[in-house]
Amino acid sequence: MKVNYDKYTDSELIALFGEDRDTVSGAFKAIYDRYSPVIHSYCSKVLGNEDEAEDVFQETFIKFYSNCSKETTKFNVQGYLLKIARNLGLNVKRDRKENVSTDYIDLLYNDSQSYEQKELLDLITRTLELLEDDYREAFVLREYGGLEYSEIAETCSISIVNAKSRVYRAKQKIKSILLPYLKELSQ
Repeated sequence: MKVNYDKYTDSELIALFGEDRDTVSGAFKAIYDRYSPVIHSYCSKVLGNEDEAEDVFQETFIKFYSNCSKETTKFNVQGYLLKIARNLGLNVKRDRKENVSTDYIDLLYNDSQSYEQKELLDLITRTLELLEDDYREAFVLREYGGLEYSEIAETCSISIVNAKSRVYRAKQKIKSILLPYLKELSQ
């Protein structure tokens, strides 16, 4: 009989990590399916290089799998995965020789959008590259990851006020960069 792990809560799935191999595999797959889009999007947006993002993405789930145990059922799985991805991403950035990259995948891009919409999304994605790392990270966690300010604060090890401030400043910087383009577009 096949078990539908999608109906389990995160805590219930983590509790299954002490069971037999098939159960652990099913529980891990359910967590992966649930959180991989958010983690991949985070890695892509924050790192800006798809190859590095893919490496960090994969390593995040490997570290999660190896560090997760049945005893750690009372934690925020998405926050924990984002924290692992963040730390791995910081290591990549520290070791990176080049800082300029325009190799982005935009998950919001689709064929039904107008040329102007596609151009604007591309411009926003490239604008993220101009933000300071702290502001970019907070903005991506909020706007692409859908995290609350308290979750951003926990993930980045900062206060809630600081998380709000970083998101606000990132938005202001993006607006100031995009303002000339938007004026041109409206004419």
